[in-house]
Amino acid sequence: MAIQLSKGQRIDLTKQDPGLNNIGIGLGWDIKQFDGGQDFDLDASVFLLDASGKCRNEQDFIFYNNLASPDKSVVHTGDNRTGEGDGDDEKVLVNLKQVSSQIEKIVVTVTIYDAEGRHQNFGQVLNAYVRLTNEDTGAEILRYDLGEDFSIETAVIFCELYRHQGEWKFAAVGSGYQGGLAVLVNTYGLQ
Repeated sequence: MAIQLSKGQRIDLTKQDPGLNNIGIGLGWDIKQFDGGQDFDLDASVFLLDASGKCRNEQDFIFYNNLASPDKSVVHTGDNRTGEGDGDDEKVLVNLKQVSSQIEKIVVTVTIYDAEGRHQNFGQVLNAYVRLTNEDTGAEILRYDLGEDFSIETAVIFCELYRHQGEWKFAAVGSGYQGGLAVLVNTYGLQ
């Protein structure tokens, strides 16, 4: 039975399951029904941060144009451009033991592609969630449903995996930002 988290809650992943290594981070959402307009294209991205809270280089930014970290410890399984259907819309695989010791935090975000040009925001998105699975057993470990109504935000930090005293922990973040992917890229030290 998966643990249901609320915004701001944290859980110690490796204490709960000492053998946990290969995890899947599934992200899902639905779009509110509305007249006209263009299709929504939501994109999951991952930022690998060092102790300074920044990406070391552009290879630490995993997204639809860079699907894997150089050491293959973090792999994005590909861009879903419509979000149609049930289940996870996009997925990121993480091998915890393979993540570089220089990486202190793995930040998982979702942004709306061309949100400004298409006049779209997360207020038009429903049922957004992130869930963590043990890829070796298939078991769902935890789930976090983003219940907030982000009326103007075009980027949301869904969750973070971070190291603390040699253990991997998970934080349900749910923080929204205006300015889309560009704001997050700048926040984490990239151009």
